[in-house]
Amino acid sequence: MPERSINGGTIVYEVMGSGQPIVLTPGGRFGMDVPGLRPLAERLARHMQVVLWDRPNTGRSDFKFTGNSESLMCADDLAELLRTLELGPVVLAGGSAGSRVSILTAINHPEVVSKLAVWMMSGGTFGTLFLAMNYLLPHIAAAWASGMEAVTELTDVKARIDAEPRLRQQILDLDRDEFLKRLNTWLEAYVPRPENVLPGVPASDVARVTAPTIIFRNGDGDPYHPAEVSSAVHAAIASSELVEPPWGRDSWFQTKQRQLAGTGNLFDDWVMLADPIGEFAAAGPPATTRR
Repeated sequence: MPERSINGGTIVYEVMGSGQPIVLTPGGRFGMDVPGLRPLAERLARHMQVVLWDRPNTGRSDFKFTGNSESLMCADDLAELLRTLELGPVVLAGGSAGSRVSILTAINHPEVVSKLAVWMMSGGTFGTLFLAMNYLLPHIAAAWASGMEAVTELTDVKARIDAEPRLRQQILDLDRDEFLKRLNTWLEAYVPRPENVLPGVPASDVARVTAPTIIFRNGDGDPYHPAEVSSAVHAAIASSELVEPPWGRDSWFQTKQRQLAGTGNLFDDWVMLADPIGEFAAAGPPATTRR
């Protein structure tokens, strides 16, 4: 798998297909091999050039802890990866955490973005605090009480090390106090604040997105990705269109039930986005934008 040195760390990526370039970024702390992402990529690759990548702290890419939030770090790395690959402007497409990274890239690096497609955006009090509980709090607690060796034994960290043993030493080489300082800085993004429409991202920043954007509406009653988050992002981005997703309004609940039963994966439904995203990417610019 090809890799590039990006902003002081190694990023692993894959390119498939040809034509208009699009970058797919999954949710969670999942890499490009997460079940459900590749079927979407393969469908899009019939007509487009698809870039998959392992963000820092996912898949086979390096552990890295820089910037004011993890999503900001990933957005900066994505923009630099595209420059290194001499790709752009490109369509950015992402769900959940991937939507946050894509939006932040469009905010801070608009020159690399032609269009934006986002779905399942996290937010709300429960959704934001849930991210802190999963991504940061166990790591802060382990490092504070027992040092960096304990961090390597955390379930998510150990899974990555088991798949890529070289990563263990990257954690052990980190200074404990600096690690704690950085993660406490990142934690600020997961403090619910009324001005934030996405975790750590205020509406005033989201309003800086100028790329044509398609937002697939979040589901009803979804505490992880509340419907009001997609409405708020739509309200903030003048060049956006809010559309119904190609799945039911209770999709995330049904997805979680299948996952718990061992009969499905979190992103199995994402392949249904191939046609609407492909059509959006191929369409010309909108005649007008809201103001």
